[in-house]
Amino acid sequence: MAKIGIFFGTDSGNTRRIAKDIATLLGPEVAAKPVNIRNASVEDLLSYDTLILGIPTYGDGQVPGLSTGNQTESWEEFLPTLKGHDFSSKTVAIYGLGNQKGYPDEFIDAVYYLYEELDICGANLIGLWPTEGYTFNKSNAIIDDQFMGLALDQDNQKDLTPERISTWINSLALA
Repeated sequence: MAKIGIFFGTDSGNTRRIAKDIATLLGPEVAAKPVNIRNASVEDLLSYDTLILGIPTYGDGQVPGLSTGNQTESWEEFLPTLKGHDFSSKTVAIYGLGNQKGYPDEFIDAVYYLYEELDICGANLIGLWPTEGYTFNKSNAIIDDQFMGLALDQDNQKDLTPERISTWINSLALA
């Protein structure tokens, strides 16, 4: 089995494309093929020592799922299944997608919910990302003046995504 598990939730495909880009950058000898969270179990996540998890923010700071209009289950349905599991031996990095202009008061808020749940489970959370270079009013996904994970805006800053992914992955020192 590959060393790093990559899991994502998506309905539109943007978060999946980023997961594939990350897997390609890391290479097949380092990263497993990305898996949509709707097709995964907690045991699948626990089978890896290192995880990269992707989550988009929907609407007014919501976690994607059936209540947000997704066609299939996503993080909204998966997050409750994490309760009571021990992730203390796991290293986890999170990336999030959001729209800083359309939703400037909730930019990548879904990252916060994923981060908090994994923190409760004892995960070693890595991959904080600077807030510089973004224009937003507020985000729940900020700790120590940094985002809780890589922040990507495919609606307004898509041209910056490849460099941000590369810089973030290199900062994680996973490969």
